[in-house]
Amino acid sequence: MPDTTAGQTRGVRQVEAGDAEGQRIDNFLLGEMAGVPRSRVYGMLRKGEVRVNGGRIKPDYRLKAADIVRIPPWHGRVAGQVAPPSRGLLEELAGRILYQDAGVIVVDKPAGTAVHGGSGIEHGVIEAFRALFPDEQGLELAHRLDRDTSGCLVLARNRRALLELHTAFRDAVVAKTYDVLVYGAWPKKLRTVRAHLEKFVTKTGERRVRVQPDGKAARTEFTVVESGERASWIKAHPHTGRTHQIRVHSQVSGHPVVGDEKYASAEQLAQSRALGVRRLCLHASSVMLPVEGRMRRFDAPLPDDFTDAWQRLRDSDRS
Repeated sequence: MPDTTAGQTRGVRQVEAGDAEGQRIDNFLLGEMAGVPRSRVYGMLRKGEVRVNGGRIKPDYRLKAADIVRIPPWHGRVAGQVAPPSRGLLEELAGRILYQDAGVIVVDKPAGTAVHGGSGIEHGVIEAFRALFPDEQGLELAHRLDRDTSGCLVLARNRRALLELHTAFRDAVVAKTYDVLVYGAWPKKLRTVRAHLEKFVTKTGERRVRVQPDGKAARTEFTVVESGERASWIKAHPHTGRTHQIRVHSQVSGHPVVGDEKYASAEQLAQSRALGVRRLCLHASSVMLPVEGRMRRFDAPLPDDFTDAWQRLRDSDRS
């Protein structure tokens, strides 16, 4: 019988809050340190073991997206919690590495795979890579992608690389390009969308984003690749990194992303599903970032189900 008291020890980590913006620090820590008793988490906060941007905080502190959280060493029980990532997930992600060096890993994340566990998801990309590289205690996500978005995702392998990448993202040094399929004919003259965005929670507890004049500034550049009556293929170049930015900027322009269950209408979703389109048609096709002293671009090939979706949508215009 396996040892049910076995545990795992993690060293000090520096984590950017990112999508956890607005969450209380105590709840954030409970999610990051699976198996650590709530009393221990509050003890860490009381003693100052946990720091945000280098300073002490109280348990009710609400995180900001750019906050850097110091998570102290901890030991959590493994048994009865979460099984290790499956061999299939590990093999798939290992085969999707686009680039790696001593500080950075760029991976082509598949649609449907979360970047991290939580909210009923046992494993994401980061948990899988920690299993692939068990001796590396500094592996962290440099940024996030929505679960149903595919494409380029950047991981840092140590604290120095993480801080350098955070700075590059914050200073807009990193350039990202997305391939997107949207409903309807995208106007060729609509090249820039500037709309302030705000996160909110629906009555059912779902996290969403909406346009709000006093929200955070966001800007996306769009170019048309091919346009049809039912759908258009566009490229999106976000100049800011807000949650769901491309999805909401597309929606507010009257052309939600194909397959977007949060922001497309029921009629639009029914239309694409009738054609056999089953994915969010948003793909992070390239990322340009500083690597070893120079800017380098990494490309993730278009997934077959993305190009198949476009073929189905385009053919439906001709039928």
